[in-house]
Amino acid sequence: MKGLESIKDLINKFIKGTDLYEKAVDNFIKDLQKTLIAADVNIKIVYDLTKKIREEALSSTPPPGFTKKEYFIKIVYDNIANFFGGDKVPSVTPGKQPYIIMMVGVQGSGKTTTCGKLAKFYKKLGYKPCLVATDTYRAGAYDQLKQLGEAVGVSVLREGDSNDPVKIASESVKKALEEGCNIVIIDTAGRHGYGEEKALLDEMEAIAKVVNPDEIILVIDATIGQKAYDLAKRFHERTPIGSIIVTKLDGSARGGGALSAVIATGARIKFIGVGEGIDDLEMFNPRRFVGRLLGLGDIEGLIEKFKALEESEKIEKRLMKAYNRGSFTIPDVYHQIKSIIRMGPLAKILQMIPGFSSLPLEEEDLKISEKTMRKWIYMIDSMTEEEVKDPSIIDRSRLKRIAIGSGTSVAEVKQFLEYYENMNRFLKNLRRRGVPISLRKLGDKLEDSNQ
Repeated sequence: MKGLESIKDLINKFIKGTDLYEKAVDNFIKDLQKTLIAADVNIKIVYDLTKKIREEALSSTPPPGFTKKEYFIKIVYDNIANFFGGDKVPSVTPGKQPYIIMMVGVQGSGKTTTCGKLAKFYKKLGYKPCLVATDTYRAGAYDQLKQLGEAVGVSVLREGDSNDPVKIASESVKKALEEGCNIVIIDTAGRHGYGEEKALLDEMEAIAKVVNPDEIILVIDATIGQKAYDLAKRFHERTPIGSIIVTKLDGSARGGGALSAVIATGARIKFIGVGEGIDDLEMFNPRRFVGRLLGLGDIEGLIEKFKALEESEKIEKRLMKAYNRGSFTIPDVYHQIKSIIRMGPLAKILQMIPGFSSLPLEEEDLKISEKTMRKWIYMIDSMTEEEVKDPSIIDRSRLKRIAIGSGTSVAEVKQFLEYYENMNRFLKNLRRRGVPISLRKLGDKLEDSNQ
């Protein structure tokens, strides 16, 4: 099947190929361009993306322990993921209450159904959402939204006798707020076809001026293709888009139009529709989505290897600061624990660090579970600024308060503080023996330990 899904085939072909690196990169870029265009990604976006990938691939040097081909896969992965938002997973929690959401899009995009799904999503999170019906053009639009509201168990409002969508929106939002709704979702008309939506855009702009929404969400049908770029751009120019929901990503949808829409508006995809059911709405995670496109199951080990390298570099920087300073601080421990949790068992990590592995560490000191480390995070979060700066002031009453605040026991807080003191003793031993700290080969060691 053509489309974004076939990118993983290009990845496999590149990895298994025997061409020299530069030729292999050129061939991959050509194939990627064809694939993205076939997937309805805007041609300019395809050119910009592939140009950036090629330049980075031919100008950068892979980190120690990685081949050029391995690093190239990481470059492709990062660049495509960055187009969708990279590590920035859009927040779905409203920043204020009440929160007014205005849904926009053309007819056939699945906007009304998505309004119902969104209401269900927020109701499950404990909010009191309600739906506002302003579509006066499509026959049955109000009845459809009313049925969805009944299925979800939320109010559907269409106030006043007027046939004016702007007046309906204004009066209905006012009524919704009077009823105590803290999330108001406005379903707008989508009566016009692609390329014929001027009157629709005029109406959207008028409604937005009256209700002053906190967020405008553009609903895009994943199958619309190249038209998505211009459509999203025109909507954004008239009613600035805060986020995007992509529908019909289940089945054989190619999805390139969604990528185009993201670039056109500068907005982020917040949800994706993956089915017809009222619960078939997923929060969008850029890297997880791109991982599926690239066949992450086939390259997961490689990506994990790079993640381990990145985390090891963070650990090394903090270790070096502590080493030069002569002691760990509580913030050092806090950030190290977070990095270690992302990497794997603490015992494995410490045993790989040159210097630490040669010290007479007690076995019990190394057998620290992830559960225990997470408790330590909670303990540090429960400390005062004064206690973080100087843990030696923590007396019996402070121990009890930290334990209560972190949901742990006084004995467990004592265990953490003892561990903290032990780590400082280890560090002093390292300095006394003149042992340098370096984690630059940690990525290789992690790989070797898994073989």
